[in-house]
Amino acid sequence: MRATWCASDEVAARLAEAQYALGDGPCQAALDAAAPVLAGDLAAGADGRRWPMFARQAAQWGVRAVFSLPLGVEGPAIGTLDLYRDRPGGLSERELRIALWVRDAVTFAVMNLHARAGDAGPEAGEGVASWVEASEAEHSEVYQAIGIVMVQLDAGPEDALDRMRARAFVEERTVTEVAREVVARTVRFSAEADGAFGAGRTERDSGEDGPDGERS
Repeated sequence: MRATWCASDEVAARLAEAQYALGDGPCQAALDAAAPVLAGDLAAGADGRRWPMFARQAAQWGVRAVFSLPLGVEGPAIGTLDLYRDRPGGLSERELRIALWVRDAVTFAVMNLHARAGDAGPEAGEGVASWVEASEAEHSEVYQAIGIVMVQLDAGPEDALDRMRARAFVEERTVTEVAREVVARTVRFSAEADGAFGAGRTERDSGEDGPDGERS
């Protein structure tokens, strides 16, 4: 389960949520390859064709270039530092060097977060970890919603998350927003024999659900 640790503005937050909802994009590519992914022009060429749905959404928000740098020293990446701008073009040698310095600083901070929180007193520790805890709390609703959808569809966790991602994409919302409605029992997923909307559909429901996701 991915979580957005920090976003500098609304557009950055939307880009992160879009990649989370789609399960694809420069961020995921950088995580898979454990190497920087530099998409200098999402509106044309190979970058646009590589992630067509993400590129289309990014263009709606005025984003033309995205640069994703994996966090980590050795082995699998623990996350990414994602940068964007509103004009096409790659990073200059100097810009890339600065971005990699920032990536290293963020990696150091994240990997030492728990150690710093443990060594400090209760008040200092709370300040160090507060931004991560807030992010984890937000995405806990997604965990809960996945469990509910698994019961409703008799499906595995990956299928349940894929269905929530599909609904979020179709409605141009975030996965977190869909999850909140699932947890609140105002939206439920049900299988359809005709296979519409992937493996099923979503129904609005004003009634009460039991703990297993079934109507009571």
